[in-house]
Amino acid sequence: MQARLLAMSRRSLLTRIGPGLLVAATGVGAGDLATGAFSGQHLGLAVLWAVVLGALLKAVMTEGVARFQLATGETLLDGGLRRAHPALRWAFLIYFLPWSWATGAAMASACGLSANALLPLPGDPERGRLIWAVVHSVIGALIAWRGGFRCFEVVMAAAIGVMFVCVVGTAVMIGPDWSDVVTGLLVPRIPHSDGEGIIWTIALLGGVGGTLTVLCYGYWIRESGREQLEDLAESKLDLTVGYAVTAIFGLAMVVIGSAIAVDAKGTKLILNLAAALETELGPLAAKLFLLGAWAAIFSSLLGVWQAVPLLFADWWRATRDAPVARATIREPAAMLFLVALATLPLFANLNDFKAIQRAYAVIGALFLPLLALVLLRLNSKRRLGESAGNRLPARIALVFTALFFLVAGWLQAKQSLGL
Repeated sequence: MQARLLAMSRRSLLTRIGPGLLVAATGVGAGDLATGAFSGQHLGLAVLWAVVLGALLKAVMTEGVARFQLATGETLLDGGLRRAHPALRWAFLIYFLPWSWATGAAMASACGLSANALLPLPGDPERGRLIWAVVHSVIGALIAWRGGFRCFEVVMAAAIGVMFVCVVGTAVMIGPDWSDVVTGLLVPRIPHSDGEGIIWTIALLGGVGGTLTVLCYGYWIRESGREQLEDLAESKLDLTVGYAVTAIFGLAMVVIGSAIAVDAKGTKLILNLAAALETELGPLAAKLFLLGAWAAIFSSLLGVWQAVPLLFADWWRATRDAPVARATIREPAAMLFLVALATLPLFANLNDFKAIQRAYAVIGALFLPLLALVLLRLNSKRRLGESAGNRLPARIALVFTALFFLVAGWLQAKQSLGL
């Protein structure tokens, strides 16, 4: 009886904080590993405050996504597209398709790289990476299609635990100067006054958590049984926990990057960091970091494979002006997109798509400010009412987020296009 009560208590806790952890884990991937490490290498511990601020901004936007859905019964994407000009529906698709392809390719490749470093297959390392990439992509698709939400939630919880313990444990093993850590958290400053210091700080702010994956939160609170505005208090609780985990993970990566110098870029950064950690702290630290990195990347892949097809299903329904309905992975539009997501990005590993990546960077830089502006409009008190509409702190935070990420997007576009 006691064991049953304990199991029920754990189930209740996972249900209450699960969606926040899911959106946090999905938003933390290979890009966060690289951004945190490079920011720490270039700017040291002085920019730890930027990690906390970035997590806070994403939490405000995700809470706005939940509030709209709980007040209207529609997901933000479905409701927003139905209220938007038809041209904006196709503009969203122009962003969504290259984002899905580039994100899917990066996640599968990074999963393959980290898995082959942990469990190397015989023969050519590149062949091993590709095999592991296919294996992870197939497993992610099967969990989304056949496993159901509860299976997905349990697997994600395990991956989050491994990710958190291993990466934070690696940062603790490094033994940073804790007084510098506290100063970096409490005293906002940018060590270098040149443009590079500002760009790295902005990259760190924007790199904490996800971009489009923020919209996935709506599907997970629905699976957890949250349907009414009264459930918003639970969302605030789980988002606090989820983005706290995101912030701690980001802080750990900055600490690791500030102590371990690496030259590689992209997914190979993971291997170089592990090699440097082995030199500095021994093989245990290297394996611990690799395991945490793999868990972070694989949990991100699982979240994208599970929820992003539902975004496409909602887009398909809204574009056709079909009746509002609850998106499921079994409907044809979602199933088709899941198959495409799990297969087509794998071929990107065989091609040079540098021009497409540049275009994607420019378009993708606009998503977060646009999301903030959409939340300002759709969540206004005039539309949602006095009880559900944006209060003054939320309006201030969303205006700041929109302005900040517009500037960040402009700098990213300039850097991507070499202007």
